[in-house]
Amino acid sequence: MSKDEETLIKDALSKEDVNEEVKEAKSEIDAAEDDDEGVTGDFEVTKEEMSIIRAELACEFPEDYTYLSDAYVKSVASKPYSKDPSIRRPIEYTMEKLTHVMEWREEVGAPEMETLIHLVNGSEYSDEAKENPEKLVKAKLLAVSLNNASLYWHGFTKEGKPVLWIRCGRKSWYPNVEAEVNALILIADAGIKCMPEGVTDFVVISDSNSPPPPVPSFLINVLKALVRGYPDRLNMLLTAPVGSIIQFVMNLLMPLMPGRLAGKFLLKDMDNATEMMKDMLMNGEEDIPTFLGGTADHDQYYPDEYYAKNQGEGSLKFDYFGMIERLKEQAKIWEEKFGTKEEAEE
Repeated sequence: MSKDEETLIKDALSKEDVNEEVKEAKSEIDAAEDDDEGVTGDFEVTKEEMSIIRAELACEFPEDYTYLSDAYVKSVASKPYSKDPSIRRPIEYTMEKLTHVMEWREEVGAPEMETLIHLVNGSEYSDEAKENPEKLVKAKLLAVSLNNASLYWHGFTKEGKPVLWIRCGRKSWYPNVEAEVNALILIADAGIKCMPEGVTDFVVISDSNSPPPPVPSFLINVLKALVRGYPDRLNMLLTAPVGSIIQFVMNLLMPLMPGRLAGKFLLKDMDNATEMMKDMLMNGEEDIPTFLGGTADHDQYYPDEYYAKNQGEGSLKFDYFGMIERLKEQAKIWEEKFGTKEEAEE
């Protein structure tokens, strides 16, 4: 990247209206922040208590309550109470936290995201498409964000956490922010549904040989979605190699992040990142992709949009359904190799 391009990006991220957007985002994130996040430890949660939580979620969110696995609900309910760490969170407090997540999902339309994929993968002359023109437009914008294959799941860590890969160089420099956030929600939910039993969080590995889009609203809205919609889901985000643009972006985002989240962002040079991936990925060095100096060819599944073919009759080129099938198969392989989450941690 030339110096002129770097200057252009930094200028775009430094405009005065960005500061106002950052202030608004900080207020929203601070309001959503969980005071208990820094507290470690687990207390017992009885079957009866789990049944009560499940019943309340089913009553309040009948179409989406199964999204939260028992393992995730238990991980939230079993934490120490910040006001008195010697006791467990009260059930009412746990319900409040889970309700906030589910309300956010309702607010952004998360439960309907996969229906958009089915719609845009079919003919735009179908009855459903004709009867829902606004929905079709939203679905087409979602497909545009997915088709560059800049965001996808592939493989697991040795601990059974699915790995979300981000290829910044494939993203549009001036993306449709709403569609990009919708794509993140769709992909995140797909990976969460494929987690092995007992696993509740995931790992992100980002190829930052090219910078992310120099659009502050895109970066800020992705961060807000992570904080409000996916608390305790991100185990770690590893990005490499680290250049001046990535450092500049992180300087913009760090003040917005709760301390617990900021500590999960790891900026590394390629040598350190390679060693971390060797230790972390299920098959070690074999799982490092070619675009990060390894031998694993992700492009056979997630090619550049120019080489991708339409999946169905519509405009979707990204192999969304194939991604899910592969992730399910990889989850089975992990379980055969490592057993349960508890066994993998021993």
